[in-house]
Amino acid sequence: MTKKKLPVRFTGQHFTIDKVLIKDAIKESNINQHDTVLDIGAGKGFLTVHLLKNVNKVIAIENDVTLSQHLSKKFINSQNVQVVRCDFRNFVVPKVPFKVVSNIPFSITSDIFKILMFENVKYFLGGSIILQSEPAKKLFSSKVYNPLTVLYHTYYDLKFLYEINPESFLPPPTVKSALLRIERKQISLDIGLKVKYLNFVSYMLQKPDLTVKTAMKSIFRKKQVRSISENFGVDLNSKIVCLTPNQWKNCFLEMLKVVPEKFHPS
Repeated sequence: MTKKKLPVRFTGQHFTIDKVLIKDAIKESNINQHDTVLDIGAGKGFLTVHLLKNVNKVIAIENDVTLSQHLSKKFINSQNVQVVRCDFRNFVVPKVPFKVVSNIPFSITSDIFKILMFENVKYFLGGSIILQSEPAKKLFSSKVYNPLTVLYHTYYDLKFLYEINPESFLPPPTVKSALLRIERKQISLDIGLKVKYLNFVSYMLQKPDLTVKTAMKSIFRKKQVRSISENFGVDLNSKIVCLTPNQWKNCFLEMLKVVPEKFHPS
């Protein structure tokens, strides 16, 4: 490795070299032979080479020219591996069900999550992702300020599995990493409502210091707010940022039922 191209730290490239971590990532992703799997930021293909033994098709996405050329040569005889050279933010996600097993570029974590769990919620079934520990932990905060986080938890079951030793990567990152499992829920909220749902949550979180009671009154009538509290176990005196994903979903569905559409946030 010392004579070949090493990962560049400022781009977030840290190759996964820990076989136990790779095994755990594959196991926790619940992939099978029929799945199409994306490996985002495939690097040298350390993870890709194990994925192709377990699934029908692997799409290895790598933005670095030298690394993508390396991947193309490495998998030239593997019919179930497709190498795509591009920034994942410009990647045309396949309009078929797919999973992701990946050590993602840390620098574009939020963009990757939005592309997978919002823009492509119809097709993204879940998987396992190696990412920086700090943004992973933010997904499980008791106070949620990011509307997209609410949406992610509405459509997916997310589980923080464990923190990862820096020595599992080459070069070792200067920040802590973690393994995250993602599984799409049995859809209880129509995917076609995702934009309207995000508008609702975004509107309610504009002033995160407000109590639930005060925030809800900007859309609902007093009687409707009391009904929401009684039916969904919502503490009206707590901060709006303390609502659980399930409570958010129920409040949104209640808005669709009792509030005229012209008053819906847009």
